[in-house]
Order: sequence, then C-alpha cells, then structure tokens
Amino acid sequence: MKDIILFGMQGSGKGTQARILAEKFGHKIFETGGQLRKLASEDSPLGRKIAEITTAGKLVDNEIVMQIVANFLRNLGTDESAIFDGIPRSESQRVSLESEFEKVGRAPLAIYVKISRDEALVRLLGRKTCGECGKIFGTKDGAEKFEKCPTCGGELKIRADDTAEAIATRLDVYENETVPAIEKYRDNERLVEIDGRKSVEEVTAKISGKLAN
Repeated sequence: MKDIILFGMQGSGKGTQARILAEKFGHKIFETGGQLRKLASEDSPLGRKIAEITTAGKLVDNEIVMQIVANFLRNLGTDESAIFDGIPRSESQRVSLESEFEKVGRAPLAIYVKISRDEALVRLLGRKTCGECGKIFGTKDGAEKFEKCPTCGGELKIRADDTAEAIATRLDVYENETVPAIEKYRDNERLVEIDGRKSVEEVTAKISGKLAN
C-alpha cells in the first residue's frame, strides 16, 4: 500500500479521512503535533530538546520537525505504510520533507481533499467538538441541532479559535503557504484531487480507489 500525504483546507475532513484510511488499510499516521507530544515524553536527547522548547511555549522549528520525520521513517517497517497529515505546510517544508523521503526510498502519493473557501467557512463556523470523546461534528452531521454528543453523550462545544476572524486568518495562511506545495505535487504528477464536498463515505471510496490503482 502506498504512503500518502494528505492535504485539505481546514474543514475539508482530511483528519477524519486519515483515521478512516489508517483503520481500513493499516497505515500509521504521522501528525506533527502528536509526534511532538510522544517524543517529548521520552527520555532521549531529541525528546528532552522538544520538551524544553514546548515547555517554554516556543514553536518547534523546521529542522527539528525534520528530525522527527526522520525518526518516524527509521521506525517504519519496509512492509508498513504511512499517512502524513498536516505536513508539509509550505513549499520550503515540502523540499525538506522530500529529502527525508528520498533517503529511505519512499515517494508518497499526495491526495488533496478539495473544498472551496466558502464551504470551509460554513463548515468551520458550524462545527462542534465533544468534550468527552473528542469527536467533531459539522454542518453535514447536523451539529446545529444538538448539544450533546450522539456517540457518548458528552457536551458539545465550539472551539475558541473557530471565530470568523480566526478562521479567515487560518485559511489565508493555507492558501498563501500550503497551496504552492500542493501545486508542486501537481506539477510532478504525484497529486490526486478529490471532491471534498461529497459525503465522508464517498470521499473514502474515491481515495481507496486511487490507492488500489
């Protein structure tokens, strides 16, 4: 099974797709934040360095992120595949990431779950997160109709950073910094574009079909 780099504007549902695909095909998920937290808890030189940076409230620079990627790839078996979610975030980071892939002989397929900016705004402004199980419900799930989580009964809340102004800023950053990296994969004929307006099941089926080819 192929490695995947999963792209998608905030609200596209790419995080949901990453979880579904990992469960369906056995991929391991590389998610930068999760990897940082995991390593920061380990008593290793890299782990202690990350813990020191994050405890001080600072951002981890790209050099350390690439060390984390390299560490992840070293521990990935030759018979295992991975989904890279939320990375690369820029063209310069794409170049660094591709260098790490080349070192281990991997060339992931980039999949772009595409929605419009207007669609992203509608979804993000209407979504709620369960405070108990962490599941996210959007407009397509009818989130506006209920206050309790249909899965576990926990209280549903709107994220503090899901204001119109904050969302607009995040989308600006995505369009200005991440889209150029996506276009580079298109230029290199390693990009598959999926219509993210479809249902979760339809998007999963489309991606699954591309992975089977």
